Amino acid sequence: SFYEELLCHGILKPLTAPVEGMVAKEGSCNYMAPQGISSVVKYYLNQSAGADVFYEQHVTCISLRDGKWEVSRKTGPPEQFDIVILTMPVPQILQLQGDIVNIINESQKQQLESVSYSSRYALGLFYEAGTRIDVPWAAQYITDNPCIRFISIDNKKRNIESPEIGPSVVVHTTVAFGSEYLDSDPTEVQQLILSHLERIVPSLPTPASIKCQKWRYSQVTKAVPSSPGQMILHTQPLLICGGDGFTCSNFDGCIDSALSLAEAVKSHL
Repeated sequence: SFYEELLCHGILKPLTAPVEGMVAKEGSCNYMAPQGISSVVKYYLNQSAGADVFYEQHVTCISLRDGKWEVSRKTGPPEQFDIVILTMPVPQILQLQGDIVNIINESQKQQLESVSYSSRYALGLFYEAGTRIDVPWAAQYITDNPCIRFISIDNKKRNIESPEIGPSVVVHTTVAFGSEYLDSDPTEVQQLILSHLERIVPSLPTPASIKCQKWRYSQVTKAVPSSPGQMILHTQPLLICGGDGFTCSNFDGCIDSALSLAEAVKSHL
């Protein structure tokens, strides 16, 4: 039903563009988001019946105050809430300060500490309108390069080639490369990825701009045991965590966790 709804509103569309080297799983369908994956998140936020959404609030500390959760941030005063749901990567939950440190029991702590993630770099190359990128594929999985795992001509993959909008290329590194260069100088890492990219696709024109993004928590390699979808850390007031660290790193995993979280929260209202 989630896929049907998103397809119906044009948020998702079937992936029809040629992707080289993709391993097709029997019975599975692949989709793409024409306006980017953030459009899926925005769609659901718009369904939230008037919720106030605030971005870039870096939570640092969670403590109990008068039967509520007091949440502190890097900037701005602390705020109090009746219910707190945490869906950041599991290692970041374990880095939070305050009463939460003692509220997480030993068994839960062991389960949370067992979760692991791969790390990658993502490189975005952005071109002026009218630039031609002459390759026969929209995306390609690379198996024989120590640095690059995936390349996508992003507008081609999304079927939105347009004379007014310049093309963009997205590059994802291998897990091994991400792990080895995780704390290296970003400028050096960018140059290294570009040198490998030039060997793989020598016909690429010079981009107008480049963005290199470190993705410390890329995909879950080991989820919370038995993938429960969520974990209640405290009942009154409710403190609960979820996300792909409690299922798996794909859209189905996110939906499973969201449904599990919603059921748990509803029973506490």
